[in-house]
Amino acid sequence: MKCPNCSSTNIGKIGVNQFYCWDCFIELALEDGKLSLNQVEEDGSLTLLDDLFQSSELEAKANGF
Repeated sequence: MKCPNCSSTNIGKIGVNQFYCWDCFIELALEDGKLSLNQVEEDGSLTLLDDLFQSSELEAKANGF
């Protein structure tokens, strides 16, 4: 399993269909066959990063999970 943002394999599971990249601090959630990416901010809030990737990319990368 690789991070779609930085290609790191340093990914941990934090919940059901939820993962975390320890290298670029991105939370990944698998929802309905599509990845959703969020950046974890210093205050713990999440910033959606899906707009940085095309829909087809997120669906293709979800198949790797």
